[in-house]
Amino acid sequence: MEFLYVKSLHIIFVITWFAGLFYIVRLFIYQTEAEDKLQPAKEILQTQFKLMSKRLWYIITWPSSILAGGFGFWMIYQNPYYLLEPWMIVKLAFVLALYFYHGFCHHIFKKLQNDIIKYSAFRLRIFNEIATIILFAIVFLVTLKSAINWVWGVIGIILFGILMMLGIKLYKTIRKNKSWEKRNNKGENLK
Repeated sequence: MEFLYVKSLHIIFVITWFAGLFYIVRLFIYQTEAEDKLQPAKEILQTQFKLMSKRLWYIITWPSSILAGGFGFWMIYQNPYYLLEPWMIVKLAFVLALYFYHGFCHHIFKKLQNDIIKYSAFRLRIFNEIATIILFAIVFLVTLKSAINWVWGVIGIILFGILMMLGIKLYKTIRKNKSWEKRNNKGENLK
């Protein structure tokens, strides 16, 4: 019975951790895009996004990552035979990748808190999809628990990731064209 409570808490904190990771990168994108605004909008938006990022990062995302990991290790401690399962080893590799992703998000967070913008909004949009790919891989591994099925699942995830990146590129092109059309139409209206 205790195991089920631990498992439930692990799942809850995995969900809140992913929610934080998904939203923090969106805030990075918005803060980066605010760089192109005129004053005072630029300063107001960037100040607000920094505050929102700080609260999300330290109140939700970091604690969730620690608690998800803690409850996960507790489950393995209670059932060490999990470490003999090939799917679990692969899952733990993806979890390790997620912690590296989290660490890189922290690096970006610290830079943006100091008004250092190193990455374009487009690059951040692509970066944001890494967590989605890891989430899909972990869910398929835990659900299928089969060496053959998870291999196909991971291949599917990689293909899905490629399609998402192509979709982001298409979105960028459409957005750029609409922006150009708006500027062009304004010029015609002035004539």
